[in-house]
Amino acid sequence: MKKTGSPHNVQRPDSLSMKGSIQKRLSTLRRSLKKTDALLVNNMPNVRYLTGFAGSSGFVLVSQKGALFLTDSRYGKDALGQAADIYETVIVKGDFWALLKRLSGKMGIERLGFEKTASYAFYEKLSAVFGRGPLVPMGNTVEVLRVSKDGYEIRCMKEAVKRAEEAFEKVKAHIRPGVTEKALAVRLEEALLKGGSSKLPFPAIVASGANSAIPHARPSQRRMQPGDLVVIDWGGEYEGYFSDMTRTFLLKGDFANGGGQRLAEKRNIYRTVLEAQLNAIAFITSDGDAGKRPKDIDNSARYVIKQAGYGDFFGHGTGHGVGLEVHELPGLSPRSKDNKPLPAGAVVTIEPGIYVPGLGGVRIEDMVHLASGRPEVLTNLPKGKI
Repeated sequence: MKKTGSPHNVQRPDSLSMKGSIQKRLSTLRRSLKKTDALLVNNMPNVRYLTGFAGSSGFVLVSQKGALFLTDSRYGKDALGQAADIYETVIVKGDFWALLKRLSGKMGIERLGFEKTASYAFYEKLSAVFGRGPLVPMGNTVEVLRVSKDGYEIRCMKEAVKRAEEAFEKVKAHIRPGVTEKALAVRLEEALLKGGSSKLPFPAIVASGANSAIPHARPSQRRMQPGDLVVIDWGGEYEGYFSDMTRTFLLKGDFANGGGQRLAEKRNIYRTVLEAQLNAIAFITSDGDAGKRPKDIDNSARYVIKQAGYGDFFGHGTGHGVGLEVHELPGLSPRSKDNKPLPAGAVVTIEPGIYVPGLGGVRIEDMVHLASGRPEVLTNLPKGKI
C-alpha cells in the first residue's frame, strides 16, 4: 500500500487490488452480453467503473474476446495505468466514427449494443455508420453491475465518508444564529476541498427555518435564527467515489423574537424521522437469507411517519445507491421499478424526512453497506435528541 500526500495521510487503495476488480468487472459484463456481439460504453461513470480511467473523454468497446479503450491524445497510451494490460488503448486521431466502424469490423461485431443514456445525436451518428438494424439499445447494463461494491470500492467510500465527517467537524461551530446559510455552505465546501476531496458530489445544502421544508433547497442569504430547524446535506469524495449524509439541528438561543414557537412540534417531527430512519436501518441490516426489497425498505420508514400523522409531508424515496455517482441504482422508493432484493455489497442511503411548509423540515441520512453477513453503517456522526 502506497501512502498519499493527502492531509489525512491515508493509504491509497492498492492499485493491484483495483486491477483485480477491473478484471472481474470486465468478465461479469461479458456474461451479460447475450443479445449483442459487443457493447459500446460512453457514460463516463461507467467508463471509469470498467477501466479506472479518471479523465473526461473516453469510450469502451467490449466483446467476448476483445476489450478496447478509446481516448484522445490528451491522455495518451498510459491513460489506464495498471489496467493497461486488460484493455487495448486506442488513441483516436481523425474521424472517431470511421475508426469505430473499422475496429468493429476487425472484432467481428455485427450487432452492436449501446447505452440508452446516450444522446439522440450520438445515436444518429451511430446509425449513420452502422445502420439502425445492427444497433441494440441497452439500459442499465453497467449500472446494475455497479450496485454491488467490491472491497476496493468500499475502502474508497469509507475514506469519502471520513473526509465528509472531518470537514463537518471543522465548521459545526458556525451552526449558530446570525450565520447565513450561504456562508455556512461555503465554509463546508471549502473544508471538503481542503480536506482532499478533488470535487464535490453535489453543492452542499444548508436550509434553515421555513427553507428547511424544501428537500433540496439552495443555500440563501437568510440568517439562521433561534428555534430554526437547520438541515445540512453534504458529501465527500475519494478516488472518484462519493459519500452522502444529512443531519438536522434545532438552534438554541434567545426566543424573544418568536423563533421559539412550535418547538414541541419541531422536536416531535425530529423524533419521528429519527425513529423512521432507525427502523429502516434495523430492517435493512437484520438477519435473513434474502436481501431486502427496495419497496419494503422504503415502507419500513414510511410506515412510522404515516402512523405519526405526517405521511403527506414525506414526498421523496427513503434512499438511493451511492458510488461513482451520488445518486445511482438502486432507488428505495414506493415507485421503484425494480423491486428485486438488494444484492450483497450494495451501498444505499437511508434518509426519510418530514417537511412542513411554513414550519420547517427534518431529514436524517446515513449510508449502509450490505456486507454479506455483516451489514454496517458507514457514516458515524451523532444524531441524537434536539
